[in-house]
Amino acid sequence: MTLLQFSAPPLPHYMVSGFGTFLPGERHMNRHNLQMFDLLVVTGGCLYVGEEDRRYEVRAGEALILRPDCHHFGTEGCREETPCYWLHFQTTGSWSAVTAPEAGPGGMGTSDETQPAAFCDYHVFNLWLSQYTTLLQPARMEELLLQLEQLKVNGHLDSVRLRQQLLFQEILQLLSASIDRERPVLSSKACAEQAASFLRLHYREPVTTAMLGDSLNFHPVYIARCMNREYGCSPMEYLLRYRIEQSKLLLMQTSFPIARIAEEVGFNQAPYFSSSFMKQEGISPRQFRQRFN
Repeated sequence: MTLLQFSAPPLPHYMVSGFGTFLPGERHMNRHNLQMFDLLVVTGGCLYVGEEDRRYEVRAGEALILRPDCHHFGTEGCREETPCYWLHFQTTGSWSAVTAPEAGPGGMGTSDETQPAAFCDYHVFNLWLSQYTTLLQPARMEELLLQLEQLKVNGHLDSVRLRQQLLFQEILQLLSASIDRERPVLSSKACAEQAASFLRLHYREPVTTAMLGDSLNFHPVYIARCMNREYGCSPMEYLLRYRIEQSKLLLMQTSFPIARIAEEVGFNQAPYFSSSFMKQEGISPRQFRQRFN
């Protein structure tokens, strides 16, 4: 299975869409270097499409994303009437075609000590879309595409353009949800995500690797390996970084003393909190707070 992996933000954005019906004998058009992604959602019949050396038979309830850098063409004529929605979208961020999700740039990442400490760090995440998929909710997808079609008459209005982008983001969510049903569960990724959720939920409490292992029913060594693969750090490093992130919010939004903030985010000792904060952010908690006073 080919996946399209997008780094976000920026999120892919809607450009234009439409609806048409291929009559018996008609083929998908022959195109080179479209320079836009082309989402095809078939609602009846079957559309026969080629992309480079790959061949697809897209039936009702299925979707195909054609890449902007490839040659697309019809491999044969439709055998019956084939209604189809099409949608062009693009991204200004990075993307790639992969056969399996790759460890992403997201996570808790350390701060760059050469840059001023920020109130909230900027985190990038990965969005995966299957290039060819059976839709999880085909009726909802058709409803969204129909709404886009109905908005076209007022597409010159800024408020309508915003609505188009919001509808497209929901389309992306549906496409992303469809992928989870098709691919085998990636136990490593699932384990890392479950561990991160546990740590974020219990960050105020004393947490040990044994507790984490008992909660997830995985060996702590396996959890550490999974988190290193997905987030680039061990579970305890992830917990420490998340606690620091939460402390930055309290430093900005409250007048609590440093010792109380340390306690609120799970540090037993204020000096250890301050040294950990300094190591991650390059300045002390007090200096961080003064930046916003």
